Amino acid sequence: MDETVAEYIRRTVLKIPRDEIKTMLQKWGFLSEAQLQTLNFHQRKDNISQDVVHLCEENSADIKQAAILDITYNHFYQNKRMWSVYQMKKSGEELEFFDITDFKKKFKGRLRSALKNVTITFKEYEDNAIWIRVAWGTPYKKPNQYKPSYVVYHSQTPYVFISASVLKSTLPLLCQALIVASNYHDIREMELRSHSLNSLKDIVFKRYSQNFQTYYPKPLQGRNVEPENADIRIVQENRSEKERIHRLNWEVFGGGPQPKLEFAQYKLETMFKSDPKMGVLDKKEPFRCLVKFSSPHLLESLKSLAPAGMADAPLSPLLTCIPHKARNYFKIREKKGLFPESFVSP
Repeated sequence: MDETVAEYIRRTVLKIPRDEIKTMLQKWGFLSEAQLQTLNFHQRKDNISQDVVHLCEENSADIKQAAILDITYNHFYQNKRMWSVYQMKKSGEELEFFDITDFKKKFKGRLRSALKNVTITFKEYEDNAIWIRVAWGTPYKKPNQYKPSYVVYHSQTPYVFISASVLKSTLPLLCQALIVASNYHDIREMELRSHSLNSLKDIVFKRYSQNFQTYYPKPLQGRNVEPENADIRIVQENRSEKERIHRLNWEVFGGGPQPKLEFAQYKLETMFKSDPKMGVLDKKEPFRCLVKFSSPHLLESLKSLAPAGMADAPLSPLLTCIPHKARNYFKIREKKGLFPESFVSP
């Protein structure tokens, strides 16, 4: 086994928490169950990593197997990376049969025609997700396995999730290979980013619970104990107002958890209206400003504003439309006005 491969496997094992090493190696599937039984997972991690390397040497592991171990690690700990969403577009609405073998062949061919020193590894998962790992080299250097790009592509969808390498010059090559392999003609970043890959998927695949109910939830009961001498009209008014807020909040956000976003940025461009007689504005220039929102869980924070009495119900559509605007990125960029410019999870 090559020394570079051995060192990369050793470092990957060292990144895994001790209690998860056995599970991760089982998911990797390269070592047999009998080989795993020989490992002592209660010793120091450095010793465990060395023992794993020795077993890999017995199996003649190569860079492909090392890369699959790395994909397995990043799939399990996907929130450790920053993910960006890209949307691809076709000229028509025609549907094509997806051939995974053809996709891999075209993807590899496109990348290697532009850069020979590149390592490309694929791993398929049960949710129709194709994980692609690309380690980049140069015309004179071997691929750097420690600074790869990761791509998650769901077949039969126009969405791609990319955790790019620190080498920014490789991103155009990656995007070109994607549109060639998937038979699209355009790809653009949706300016939707987060550490939570599952939350990004929930937004673009419309899997989160921001639904519009056609019925009223049951009245709230047992929330507050009113004073004995309270005016019955005030009590009834307070109860009705709470039920109204609860109903409106349910209609906008639904009853389930929201996708996790940590930062939203709006760019506002609108005309300032004033009485011509006042002469406030000499020129008809648009009013521009940048509005930023940040929270450990932005959408859940917005959901709690009205029940907490910090905002009127229903909330402005300019706030509740964040996931919807992100999904319709191509349409947004063609319009002027207020729209989410970017969503970032720091």
